[in-house]
Amino acid sequence: MRMKIHAIRLKALRNEIGKFPTLAAFARHHGLDTTYISQLINGHRNLGEKAARNLEAKLGWPAMSMDRWDELDGEDSAGQPPGRPAFDGNVEVADMGFKRVPRISFVQAGPWREVVDPYAPGAAEDYLMTDLELGAHAFALTIHGESMLPEFREGDVIIVDPNVKPTPGDFVVAKNGNEEATFKKYRPRGVNEQGNEVIELVPLNEDYPSLRSDRTPIQIIGTMMEHRRYRKRR
Repeated sequence: MRMKIHAIRLKALRNEIGKFPTLAAFARHHGLDTTYISQLINGHRNLGEKAARNLEAKLGWPAMSMDRWDELDGEDSAGQPPGRPAFDGNVEVADMGFKRVPRISFVQAGPWREVVDPYAPGAAEDYLMTDLELGAHAFALTIHGESMLPEFREGDVIIVDPNVKPTPGDFVVAKNGNEEATFKKYRPRGVNEQGNEVIELVPLNEDYPSLRSDRTPIQIIGTMMEHRRYRKRR
């Protein structure tokens, strides 16, 4: 699991302090109070949102860069601050943007296989950064199960926006009347005799069943806007 945002900020700060012979030298260089910095790195003060943004300004780093430190591996060999790595050759820096999206947890329960806790503010496991234009209630989820193979694998991360209405072929997170939720492909199926729209949620893995709103209550939570796959060497 990704590091908590507070730990990421501390890691970024400690990395920068380590470039100086002493903590006092670091503080003097950046016009900071030595006691205050000592309290931060020793856990006696919380490196919260306001403190992190103030430190970034003092250090001359881009806003939100402390929160992105683990994604960008901190400072590069060229001496750039977090968020400003330099490369040669056929690659360049991809701007991840400064929109912070909470990632909430999946729970294995119920007949829908991949189930997610209903989102509540402050319930995030951690946060992801993105450059997408998203609604205020966008969130991220980690994929569990095999129903969306081969395109979506266990451990992949999706970013979902409840403000975006899905169109045919989009991927959505939906829930039933018991607050059980799943991630599937969205497919409209016309209207029933009562004039209500019928939708189908389709797994990409043919070994799993589709779900229809005329047989199971379905409520669309949001539409997938981004898919991330993390590759790890073992």
